[in-house]
Amino acid sequence: MDHEQRVEHCSDSEDLFGDYDSLLEDTSLLAKLEQVERAESDKVAAVPPAKDKDLLTDSILDAVDEDSLQESLPSSQQEFVQQQAKRSKVHGGLASSILQRGGPEHGKRRSVSERLKRTMQCNAATASSLSRSLALKEAVLSDEISDAVQAMEVVSAHTTDLGPFFGLPSKVKTLLSELRGISSLYAWQETCLRLECVQQRRNLIYTLPTSGGKTLVAELLILREVVCRKKDCMFILPYVSLVQEKVRGLAAFGLELDFLVEEYAGSKGKFPPVKRRGGQRSLYIATIEKAHSLVNSLVESGRLDDVGLLVVDELHMLGDGSRGALLEITLAKVSYLSSHTQIIGMSATLGNIGDLQTFLNAENYNNDFRPVQLREYVKVGDGIYEVEPKEDDCFRLRRRMEVKYSSAMQKVDPDHIVALVTEVIPRHSCLIFCPTKKNCENVAVMICKYLREDFLRQRQAEKEALLRELKDGGNGSVCPVLRRTVPYGVAYHHSGLTGEERKLVEDAYSDGILCLLACTSTLAAGINLPARRVILRSPYVAGDLMKTSQYKQMAGRAGRAGLDNEGESILIVQDKERLKAKALVCAPMEKCYSCLLDNDGKSLLNLILSLVGLKVSTSVEKLHDFLRGTLLFVQQEQLCRQSSLNAVLHQGVQLLEVKGLLHTQGDVLQVTRLGRATFKGSVDLSHSQVLYQDLSTGLEGLLLSSYLHLLYLVTPYDMALQCTPDWMTFYAQMALLSAAEQSMCALIGVPESLVARKAAGQALKKSANMAPVKRMYLAMVLMALLKENNLWAVAQKFQLSRGFVQSLLTSAAAFCSCVFHFTQELDEMWPFWSLLEALTRRLSYCVKAELIPLMEVAGVMEPRARQLHAAGYKTLTHLANADPAILVRTISHLNRKQANQMVASAKMLLNEKAAALQQEVDELLTAPADLPPPPAD
Repeated sequence: MDHEQRVEHCSDSEDLFGDYDSLLEDTSLLAKLEQVERAESDKVAAVPPAKDKDLLTDSILDAVDEDSLQESLPSSQQEFVQQQAKRSKVHGGLASSILQRGGPEHGKRRSVSERLKRTMQCNAATASSLSRSLALKEAVLSDEISDAVQAMEVVSAHTTDLGPFFGLPSKVKTLLSELRGISSLYAWQETCLRLECVQQRRNLIYTLPTSGGKTLVAELLILREVVCRKKDCMFILPYVSLVQEKVRGLAAFGLELDFLVEEYAGSKGKFPPVKRRGGQRSLYIATIEKAHSLVNSLVESGRLDDVGLLVVDELHMLGDGSRGALLEITLAKVSYLSSHTQIIGMSATLGNIGDLQTFLNAENYNNDFRPVQLREYVKVGDGIYEVEPKEDDCFRLRRRMEVKYSSAMQKVDPDHIVALVTEVIPRHSCLIFCPTKKNCENVAVMICKYLREDFLRQRQAEKEALLRELKDGGNGSVCPVLRRTVPYGVAYHHSGLTGEERKLVEDAYSDGILCLLACTSTLAAGINLPARRVILRSPYVAGDLMKTSQYKQMAGRAGRAGLDNEGESILIVQDKERLKAKALVCAPMEKCYSCLLDNDGKSLLNLILSLVGLKVSTSVEKLHDFLRGTLLFVQQEQLCRQSSLNAVLHQGVQLLEVKGLLHTQGDVLQVTRLGRATFKGSVDLSHSQVLYQDLSTGLEGLLLSSYLHLLYLVTPYDMALQCTPDWMTFYAQMALLSAAEQSMCALIGVPESLVARKAAGQALKKSANMAPVKRMYLAMVLMALLKENNLWAVAQKFQLSRGFVQSLLTSAAAFCSCVFHFTQELDEMWPFWSLLEALTRRLSYCVKAELIPLMEVAGVMEPRARQLHAAGYKTLTHLANADPAILVRTISHLNRKQANQMVASAKMLLNEKAAALQQEVDELLTAPADLPPPPAD
């Protein structure tokens, strides 16, 4: 039809370059070449033609050796040259006859510009091709993926043939061998991967002891989903350190198998995630908090079905307070809204597995396999008793401690810890779990006091290098305890260390440079650091008797697969604690209960608000229907004894209406503006109204001459509760503030006079609100960090532990991101949008601007970023294109595995950024679906 727009196509012979004669933006280049060629032409014309010389040269470029030129070309252009050579042979006779006959063009030389234009046209017309070997490899991989998909579609209970490698291409097996050193699977892993419920994509919970190889099965299932089924996957882990470790470990697989690995932890992660072009899929590795926000964003954008598999590590975290409730909410939403998403849960410690199976509609696989046999012992007095649950007393005496202690040493070490550790170190490794952070440091120092001098000579150079790295990471400062203990191969590990220190200590222990760590119980639930012997200093954790699940996790760290034949744990108890120890080590695992009703049902209120806000359930009846798919519903008889679940639900809806977060229009529940901002920003319900008031007050006189006011607004409320200011330091820092900053402090309820009275030891009125005062103290800590970039100096200045300061910085960055999303839902808060987005980035890294691109790489801390920058690797592109072998030679104290992971992570980040930009381009160039039709004639 006439009114239809015609599509124009370019002819193969069309001059696409026209009069454009620019190379590298130098428009005079071709003109210079033309001038040189004309001069050459004049010289040739002045020379008599030789009889045996062909003057019909095409141009001065013909003097270049064709063989050397062809070797320097990329593969696609080499193929083009070879094709042209074949054509020349075929038409050689015809060409020579034309030249012999002469004609109007006889003796005419084509100009350089024409030659280059013709070459560029031919290059553009030639399809780029890879090397034949690489093309064959890709073809084999594509065929294997197709076979795996077909096998999964037809698999049944009677067939276990899943393709080359458990439904995955054989390339995955090669990658496991090259990247992980895994050449074969354990028998239980093969059995689990062949389970009918796994092949039919039904939900599964599998349980094994610690160090049994659970994670590898989950990773293979993820790879099968993302590579073969072309679906996104989500991997939920309990801690930021575990997320970062897993991102580093799987980045290389993503590069080789063409999928993206995206980190969702702290302040990282985009909501909703970028939808990738060309069918490329993503693996989202997230903490519990970030996974909840991610699922909400996918529900809101209608993309939850894109997630084919959700894997939860440490499934027993369902019973862990507010974090457990958040995990339960996330799983319930996925189960309720996406019938296509398979859920896999794994744990080492689960009691009431039946309740969890009902909750997730899952099957169960359990095995007691351990690659290294674990022997559990209890030390009472000088007796070492082996744990025998079948015995009447639960304990069987194995040996007596025969130690020659002096009376002074007996007083210092009545539990014979030094004797127990020297039985295994330095040849083998040892972990000592202590009840408090201070006890960790004291035990480490006490042990070193009695170690022989030959411990100092074990890997001495590497220990000295570790101390130098600790000093670099602390901007010239080293913890005095570590300075004393590291030369003996001993260190402590708890939350009082900075992130850089923890990473260095963990790596040194993994490499055998350190042979003993005195640590708190959090290490057992963190990254995998096994030992030949594990010693539990006490059956208490922070004053409370530890749970059986905690004991099993700590004891389970004993035994290093591939290094030891067995592992042993020793629990030290006093004689009066013998019965408690028996109950601890021989009791069945604790049951896991829903935490939705904990803290006056605050988590249930969060669930109701998000369901209404996402329009999943817009009435009380629909809310009750959703609750049928929660763990709380499964356990309502035990947890809802005082009132029915329906009554609890009605009370929750009424309370949200009173708080101004919900309102009812007819029979339909709707969120208010504040309610929507609260659930979109993942802000705690108890803080949302206070936060809104603080932000509104801030708008009336927002101080922009410094960061202090903004930092106060994003200082986490719960961190203030953990802080007791040093009032003299507080008063001294307030005296250094500008007049504008002091006025701002007075406006929010922190006048200088109040701090002065506290510094002088005077009492305050009972009505004084100390919450904003403590938050302002922490805001000053954050401002000092942004100015000085020296965590050690700031911690010392404000009389806080460096671990607390590190935690404050991390929490503030995450809360700043939450406040940013909170304000985006409130139009009146528009002045904060750009400010908070920039502040989130500053707080996330808190380093000099030039180091931020390198700090984006998972696992790269500030000291490593400074090393890389000094060596010339200044951008993400530099690092992504680096040779790991050269990095190892250039960067001190960097091993090959770390270099490979670093480069792979940088490449993955670069691919992710490129994919996001390409997606934005595609969206800009795509015609809108609601484009008005052309007017009728």
